[in-house]
Amino acid sequence: MISRERNYPALVKEVRRQLALSQEDLAQELGVSYTTINRWENGQSQPSKMAKVLFDSFCEKMTERGRQVG
Repeated sequence: MISRERNYPALVKEVRRQLALSQEDLAQELGVSYTTINRWENGQSQPSKMAKVLFDSFCEKMTERGRQVG
């Protein structure tokens, strides 16, 4: 897993930066709200276990497509 044991606020920001995605774009990719992404990045909440799986899967998919993330 890419994001296990990681600092989610920094990781989410870095993944978005590397992929040139807005918070809205990443939220849409993961099937969550903009507010959820914003709260993860600001450290106001942590992703649930399911959300972490979705985020890891998204990062792996982007890596397989040749885009380095994380």
